[in-house]
Amino acid sequence: MDDRRYLQSLINEGEHQQQDFKYRVSDAQKLAKSVSAFANTDGGRLLIGVRDDGHMSGVRDEEEIYMMHQAAYRYCHPEASIKFDTFHVSPSDTHDGSRGLRTIVVATVSPSEKRPICAVSDDGKQRAYIRIADENIVASPVHLAIWRESQNPQGSMMTYTDAVRKLIDALHDQRLTLNQLVRRSTLPRQKVITLLARLIRFHVAQWEYADQQFLFCLI
Repeated sequence: MDDRRYLQSLINEGEHQQQDFKYRVSDAQKLAKSVSAFANTDGGRLLIGVRDDGHMSGVRDEEEIYMMHQAAYRYCHPEASIKFDTFHVSPSDTHDGSRGLRTIVVATVSPSEKRPICAVSDDGKQRAYIRIADENIVASPVHLAIWRESQNPQGSMMTYTDAVRKLIDALHDQRLTLNQLVRRSTLPRQKVITLLARLIRFHVAQWEYADQQFLFCLI
């Protein structure tokens, strides 16, 4: 399959949980958010030089390609596993009447085993993102707790304490935000985060994203 046909087959899928279109790369930090989201979820690919409507306009210059590498290796901590593949399409394939070959870069991000992969700002602040449908969403404190526990070589145990009972009672037949859970359970916020992460890991509770917020409920 030639470059055009291969790229078009990807574009035909549209944007989804494992694919995103980037028309221009003008900010490496912004691109790092997408890399973080893919690495912390199921992996995915960025089609760089592709407009939102699927037209292949191409990347502008070597500086844009340089910023892609910066996003992966400077503005992600720890470094994300990412592979760059370069493709070339003829003018007729770009749909914009331009002359000369256009370069499309496909950046493939692998799901990380060392989550969270954080996007780093110039002031050193780190934020982890997850990919939900076609959006990059800041990970909740509960996600961070789940990832921390998953990295614990000794694993974690779940015992039915009074605190666990309070948390389960608060969740009974309800979908609640983290703040609502803290109020209803009367437990300290950090305690709720830790226990909720364990309930999710042990498949007692689950999370969902609705109305631009994370909700938690029993399975």
